[in-house]
Amino acid sequence: QVQLVESGGGLVQAGGSLRLSCAASGSISRFNTMGWYRQAQGKQRELVAIISNGGSTNYADSVKGRFTISRDNANDTVDLQMSSLKPEDTAVYYCNAFRLLSGTYWGQGTQVTVSS
Repeated sequence: QVQLVESGGGLVQAGGSLRLSCAASGSISRFNTMGWYRQAQGKQRELVAIISNGGSTNYADSVKGRFTISRDNANDTVDLQMSSLKPEDTAVYYCNAFRLLSGTYWGQGTQVTVSS
């Protein structure tokens, strides 16, 4: 059973920074990709950033240049460094892991609130 546990959410003022961390049970190297998604109230869940096992990254246009995703295979964590935060970044952020042979896994989510 795969468990993903997010941490690092909270309340921050616009222009501030937060770092989210996702800790996986077991090795993250078994996953083809890991990523962060978010869901704002009343909206659909959307991709924020994704990183492949080889280290390739992809970002939503809305966060390019402000967010950075990274993975630490030694500690089985995936982090999302968020800078220059905007009120529209307010959402529940979910860690995601995908493995071609076994499917998709989600964490429980962590709330990020950016005040104006």
